[in-house]
Amino acid sequence: MEHGASDLRSLHTWLRSDAGVRRSATLELQEASLQPGQMGSAIEVIKLVTENGWSAASFVMAVVAWKRTRPQSPQITISRDDTTVSLTNCSDEEVERVIRILSERQDGEGQGE
Repeated sequence: MEHGASDLRSLHTWLRSDAGVRRSATLELQEASLQPGQMGSAIEVIKLVTENGWSAASFVMAVVAWKRTRPQSPQITISRDDTTVSLTNCSDEEVERVIRILSERQDGEGQGE
């Protein structure tokens, strides 16, 4: 899965160069830990630690812009707490859905969740 690792490194570099993402989040490339009983090498993940000014829309649009530069646009899975969404074809509808889901999650924090 070397192709996937190089895609993650490319996305990490892209996000770090985006002023909006850089201003409101800290990015870290790390290996995911294997669960007990799993075989194989750990896959890499991008860990994003957001600050108060974080915008789901800005982040998603930065990811979409990166995906559109790839010859074979990989599926991107975004996990935040117990919420997981995927970007596959980056249609307008899909992008709006992902932004809405992440924005709702962000707006709901601290309100009894």
